[in-house]
Formats: sequence, structure tokens, C-alpha cells
Amino acid sequence: MSSNTTIITSLTVVSAQLNRYLSIVILLFGVIGNILNCLVLSERTLRSNPCVLLFLASSIASLITLISGIAVRLLSGWSMDLTDTVEWICKFRIFILFSSRTIASWLIVMATIDRWLSSSINVHLRHMSTIKNARRGIIIIICLSIIVYIQIFYCYQSNLIDSPLKCYGKTKWCRILNDFEFAFISVIIPSLLMFIFGLMTILRIRQTSLRRIQPIMITTFIQTKSKNQRSQTLRKTDHYLLAMLFMQVLLLTLFSLPQVIVTLYSNINLNINQIKSPLDITINQFIFNLFILLTYVTNGMPFYIYTLTGGTVFRKALLKTLTEFIRKFIFSST
Repeated sequence: MSSNTTIITSLTVVSAQLNRYLSIVILLFGVIGNILNCLVLSERTLRSNPCVLLFLASSIASLITLISGIAVRLLSGWSMDLTDTVEWICKFRIFILFSSRTIASWLIVMATIDRWLSSSINVHLRHMSTIKNARRGIIIIICLSIIVYIQIFYCYQSNLIDSPLKCYGKTKWCRILNDFEFAFISVIIPSLLMFIFGLMTILRIRQTSLRRIQPIMITTFIQTKSKNQRSQTLRKTDHYLLAMLFMQVLLLTLFSLPQVIVTLYSNINLNINQIKSPLDITINQFIFNLFILLTYVTNGMPFYIYTLTGGTVFRKALLKTLTEFIRKFIFSST
């Protein structure tokens, strides 16, 4: 009993420290990354691209996710989380969090589909890659995400004791519904679609070779280059697309899937009438808390993925944005 008490105390302290300090790191890098994404993707030379518009909207949704998610986790490290005790704040915060996270994931899916459309040799499919359709897609995704998670206002409740978090689903069926919605709608299905359409895009670009019709994001090549030069540039572009695609899908799965597994495992155990010891409850809460924090990494990582693996297009736009910002700051201060 003495050793169990020590372990429980240690895990509780470590969990609180993670909420305090790991949350700060994720929030800082995530917010900065998404703000820079918004600035770069708002450039006049890029924002007329439907794919860029979808990335821009996804960055805004990710920013909302980080603020509504990580900021609250940060407060819980100092026992200042009002969502644990105030029911309407609990419901509203979870609704905004789940909706924005789902919107961010599906907008990336839409961007991947747009790349596939714009690389098609079919004229009809190519003409579907437009700003108008991108805006329609954004509106549809926002509306569907709101509808899917509207039940949160009924299911979620604060001041719960027998749950991983104090602000959680109040009944067994509510928890099962919410956890399965998150698992499939926000993680598994978007990851699969991103992988499928991204891979189809790369294969199509390879097949069309020099006769391909390039996606708008990569049509900056000079047509007067020789065939060898164009083939070499094409291979580099394929490499950038492949790296961006698989890195994004890999990290999304890596940081989101553990929470999916833990929540589904918790629901399975919920149906088994087994009395858990305080140590088991503390361990489950610690693991659940850690994996929740890791899921937010997926909302802060796109900027760093684009910068490191996106080739020169994104980095040049970033450098231009930062240069203009510094120039305006210097002129305004003088």
C-alpha cells in the first residue's frame, strides 16, 4: 500500500508537470507555426491557388484547436481549469475543440484531393480544381463538423469522478459515441484518404512525365528548359511531394493513433464490470493525459513539415514574408 501510494503521488505530480511545461512548448511552437503559415499562405502570389486556400483554412482551424485545447490543459496544470467545474464552459470548449480539429484534418484531405484533380489529364477533373469549389468545400466541411459534434452539448458534463477527465461523456454510450467519432472521423478516415489521393497524385505525375499538366502549386518551371533539366526537376518535385505527403500522414497517425487506441481500450474495459484499484485509475489517467497532449502536435506541425520538406516554393514565400515584416517593423519604429 505504501509503494502504491508513492507511485500514485509520483504519477499525479508528473502529469501536472506535463500539463504545465509540455503544454507551453506545444502551444508556443504550434501557435507560432500556424501564424507563420497564415502569413505565408496569404501571399498574393499563393492565395489564388485553391490548394493554398485549403491549407490556409486548415491552419486557422489548427490555431483554434491549439488555443481551445492546449491553453485549457495548461490551466489544468495549476488547477485553474474551469471546464472541470463549469458545465457550459465544458460543453462549449469540447465542441469547439472537436469541431476545429475535425475541420483541420478534412481540409488537408480536401487539399490532397485538389492536388489529385489539378494533376489529372482529364479536362473535366482539372476544371474542378477552382477557388470556388475550394470555398464550397470549406463551408461544407465546417457545417458537417458542427452537425457531427452537436451531441456534445448533451453528452458532456463537468465534475465527473469515474472518468479519465472531469469534463467528459456522462454516460457509457456518450463516451463510446464520442470516442468512435474522434477515432474514425478525425483520425483514421482522413489519414487513409490523404494517403490514397496523395499517392494517386504522385503516380499520375510520374505516368504523365513530360506531358503532364502540373498542379498549380508546382507550375513554376520555365518551359524553355531542356528535357533532361525538366526530368530532373520533375524528379525533385516528386520527391518533395512524396516527402510532404508521407511525413504528414505518418506524424498525424503517430501522434493521434495512441489516443484512439487508449480511448477504445477504455470503452472496452467500461463494459467489463471490473473494480479498478486507485493505482490502475491513476495510471490510466496519466497515459490518457499524455496521449491527449501528443495529439495537439499534429495541429502545430504542418508549418515545420512544409518548411523542411516542401522544397523552395514555401521557403521562398516564407523568406519574403519575414523580410517584408521586418522592413515594415523597422520603418514603423523609425
